[in-house]
Amino acid sequence: MDPTRRFHPLQEDFRDPFSRDRDRVLHCSSFRRLEYKTQVFLNHEGDYFRTRLTHSLEVSQIARTLARTLGLDETLSEAIALSHDLGHTPFGHVGGDRLDTLLKAEGHPNGFEHNFQSFRVVSTLEKRYKDFDGLNLTFATLEGILKHSYPYDKTFFPDWVRETFALDRHPSLEAMVVDHADEIAYTSHDIDDGIKYGLIGFADLEDLELFARVDAMARDEGIERGETLYRHRFVASLIRLLVEDLVAHSRPGCERYRSAKPLCATIPATQPLPVGFSPETATALKRLKKRLFERLYRHEKIVRNMYAGQKCVDALYRAYSEEPALLPDRQKALRSRRPLHRVIADTIASMTDRYAMKSYHEIYGISLH
Repeated sequence: MDPTRRFHPLQEDFRDPFSRDRDRVLHCSSFRRLEYKTQVFLNHEGDYFRTRLTHSLEVSQIARTLARTLGLDETLSEAIALSHDLGHTPFGHVGGDRLDTLLKAEGHPNGFEHNFQSFRVVSTLEKRYKDFDGLNLTFATLEGILKHSYPYDKTFFPDWVRETFALDRHPSLEAMVVDHADEIAYTSHDIDDGIKYGLIGFADLEDLELFARVDAMARDEGIERGETLYRHRFVASLIRLLVEDLVAHSRPGCERYRSAKPLCATIPATQPLPVGFSPETATALKRLKKRLFERLYRHEKIVRNMYAGQKCVDALYRAYSEEPALLPDRQKALRSRRPLHRVIADTIASMTDRYAMKSYHEIYGISLH
């Protein structure tokens, strides 16, 4: 597979293929809507909280650094990173999980999966050209969005996806870099947001091995816990530690595959992943993420907001199913091309948090907040 090939030929311009991919993503409607989609905290609750947009930008920055340091294609990693969350629903993961449950309960086994939805956004749902749907991205960018680090195959994939992508093989090294940049970004900025708004404290983390390593790095800068700057230096040190560990542990594998296939190496599933953390850091990071799940993501305030988001998705799905005339005009027009349940799921998935709540209020006359 030529990684720079597209389904629809383009007239060449002054940009390389992956720069054109990045630019198309940056200018699409789905990317702009990420500004008002929840990462963990609802957007309207504070100006400091990360959103899907700021998260995507942070993933892109880390992915570019990793790709450049490892000798990979930096712009390809950037294009994948900026695209990786385009399919997320309002209200974070709970919105997507609820859509999946609703679809399957109605007898639609394909359900909803935000990873494949991101792929559908750039390949089908965005409309920017007269002769075809989607953004017409390169095969390498599409594969990176479709997969994370591992082979990725679902029974509901259409034939053209199966015919185009090696679903039984690992994706490119650049896609693997984005997968780990995503993990680094959300772990570090969730700690930052959670501590900033008092939902967790450093005392919740201080018995963890990874905390001790990061705390020592902050103290080496002369910053003590309790100082205003400590939170900022702790988060920056955590990112630095994880990036440096990943680069050191991944460089030999990347050099091995780069020498055989200089760009977008597609690696057999039987081969170990060449991009990743050292075993010690991977274990420590897993423990840190488990603690965040227990103390932050299951915090009463977050659970309450996410429950309200679930009920909003429930109500909108029910309303559009019972009365399709409530759908926005553009979505109504799609009913001749797609099943109603998929049109409804796509409509809800495209909404921002505040638009979903506004739609709920307009239909039911009840405010969620």
